[in-house]
Amino acid sequence: MDKSQLRTAIVKQLEADLALLTEAALTSRDEATHEESRAENQYDMHAQEAAYLAEGQAKMAAELRETLAHYQTLELPDVPTGAPIAVGAVVTVEPNGGEKRTYFVGPRAGGLEVDWDKRTVMVVTPASPLGRQLMGRLPGDRIQLPSRTGTSNLRILTVD
Repeated sequence: MDKSQLRTAIVKQLEADLALLTEAALTSRDEATHEESRAENQYDMHAQEAAYLAEGQAKMAAELRETLAHYQTLELPDVPTGAPIAVGAVVTVEPNGGEKRTYFVGPRAGGLEVDWDKRTVMVVTPASPLGRQLMGRLPGDRIQLPSRTGTSNLRILTVD
């Protein structure tokens, strides 16, 4: 299994998200500093709100740049058969009577979904509820997660 293609797909998605967020931050900054945004009275907060928005978006962009750097330098070791799940593993699980799902245990960017190898892969982190359950487990193990309808039972099919 070539996980470098998966990493490339994650990096491309993060780069696209970063470009979009950077553009939004620049637009908000321009709006905050534009002469038409100048306060007309003491209650006019438009420019200040735009400045707060630009600051928040700039912070998110900085965090996304850090995440991108993590993935660009992430080691993707080949997981030997029978090895426990760790960061860098691709895990396929099957819910009771449900459709198989594939997860990538990454250092950051939990919740990100990418298309890879004719399937959708979701990134989970060791800090997430699912990631905590997966860490250290082996193929064949079962885990339980709370769900809207009670408890969801998942069987770990493969770890690559």
